[in-house]
Amino acid sequence: MQFKTPYVAKIVYPSLVWDMPSNENKIYLTFDDGPHPDITFSVVKLLEKYNAKATFFCVGENVQKYPDTFEFVKNQGHSVGNHSFNHLNGWKTDNDDYYLNIEKADEIISSKLFRPPYGRISPGQIKHLKNDYKIIMWSALSYDFDARVSKEECLNFSIKNSRPGSIIVFHDSEKSKEKMFYSCEGFLDYFSQKGVEFASLNENLFFKDVK
Repeated sequence: MQFKTPYVAKIVYPSLVWDMPSNENKIYLTFDDGPHPDITFSVVKLLEKYNAKATFFCVGENVQKYPDTFEFVKNQGHSVGNHSFNHLNGWKTDNDDYYLNIEKADEIISSKLFRPPYGRISPGQIKHLKNDYKIIMWSALSYDFDARVSKEECLNFSIKNSRPGSIIVFHDSEKSKEKMFYSCEGFLDYFSQKGVEFASLNENLFFKDVK
């Protein structure tokens, strides 16, 4: 298991965003696979407790099911990104179908930030998408989705592999909720005590024409 992104990945795919500049004392929390009416709401309340902002990479069909939760996330000052409409694996999906699925999600998410589900995207897909989207990967995975990893391991590895500038992935989903809440709150508490700010990945960090 790769809790931390290998350095070689950043060299091979330099147009993808793996981390942010480390000169500011900020960590970038991200949550994939929502929104979920109960879990996402509770995540937002947890973030509020620590005065933290985050980025939620949303699945289009979940936004369609839970539009009020999606609007709540945005209204609380968090940013949102596109995670495709049906959580498609780019390695196993025809390119045209993949692009249409992302466009379908964009119709309701309306974000220039895109994270490929499972982190699986081909060089050709990157080339096609990178002019319209900033493709956001990660520095560290919490592995809150993996049944082989305990909640304590999720927390320990998340802390160990994060530093200022890191982008870390949690999941606001049924599958991950128990380990996610345990490791995310521990993560927030640990880095808050060190004076780290938790910031969102806003479009205007990457696109000058976004207001």
